Amino acid sequence: QLQLVESGGGLVQPGGSLRLSCAASGFTLGDYMIGWFRQAPGKEREGVSCISSSGIWTNYADSVKGRFTISRDNAKNTVYLQMNSLKPDDTAVYYCSARRRIYIGLRCPNGEYDYWGQGTQVTVSS
Repeated sequence: QLQLVESGGGLVQPGGSLRLSCAASGFTLGDYMIGWFRQAPGKEREGVSCISSSGIWTNYADSVKGRFTISRDNAKNTVYLQMNSLKPDDTAVYYCSARRRIYIGLRCPNGEYDYWGQGTQVTVSS
């Protein structure tokens, strides 16, 4: 059993907050970089944030910088995405993904992720 399971999505009003979780099962999440992605209806998948295996390094898309915070608790085999000041444009299905290959770069990698979760719906609407 090798799985990533997202949870914590839901319906919130603009300006509200949600905390998404990405729990790994069947493998050690601490060996992987974790990326958060989202896909809105009619749009392509978009990278949101990523965090290194140790948690030392993080990066964010410009559209969420200052509002979202990625973190991880390797002892719990879980990565989190704290989303504050949510906007209607944040509405999407959010996915987490795990990448084993070592990556050195200024931004989050776009590919070569090994595992994907099933996604959790985030809806921001008044």
